[in-house]
Amino acid sequence: MLQLKNVSLSIQRTPILRDVSLEIETGTTVGLIGRNGAGKTTAMRAIMGLLPLQGGTIQFEHGALHDKPAHHRAELGIGYLPEDRRLVPHFTVEDNILVSLWATGNTDRTRLKWVYELMPEIGRFADRKAMSLSGGQQKLVALARALVAGSNLLLLDEPFEGVAPALAQRLMEVIGDLRQEHLSVLISESDYTHSEKVVDKVYAVERGQVGLMDTKRAA
Repeated sequence: MLQLKNVSLSIQRTPILRDVSLEIETGTTVGLIGRNGAGKTTAMRAIMGLLPLQGGTIQFEHGALHDKPAHHRAELGIGYLPEDRRLVPHFTVEDNILVSLWATGNTDRTRLKWVYELMPEIGRFADRKAMSLSGGQQKLVALARALVAGSNLLLLDEPFEGVAPALAQRLMEVIGDLRQEHLSVLISESDYTHSEKVVDKVYAVERGQVGLMDTKRAA
């Protein structure tokens, strides 16, 4: 499904990722664990085409992804929940969710209906302005937006960061339910607290380098 091979990337001449390699098989959930500043968000942004690579390749469904413009990700069925949510303040909840469909010219609202069934609470405040919601509720909206676009792959960057325990648990329930949809998912966290029960394998990132984590030993 997704493969990073020897990816290197610098920001303002500072090396952030160093020969990073990881792989996500179709229908699996993979964790990317590391402290703040370790390179998790940079890896996500590189996959999304928001940062240019200095070396290495990113393959998606056996095709080169690293040389495609960022906006092609939605067409490929890749959804992204950024750490800071990036909702449009004056849009309603539903308008924020539909942004990816507008970008691709897709008028089919079937996936929106599915998202409302998966997260009924989202449908209850669909007409409210996104910025009127709590931080945790905004995370759910950002997840809903990622789900509408992400029919093949989901990238979830620190989805539990800054969220009250009850809403973090709700987010985890929704992510757990996605296993039944055979979606491929990459979740970044600063530790192994929330995603432990749903991930199939875990990569640890430290100072821009990535390696498989021995989850049995970690447990």
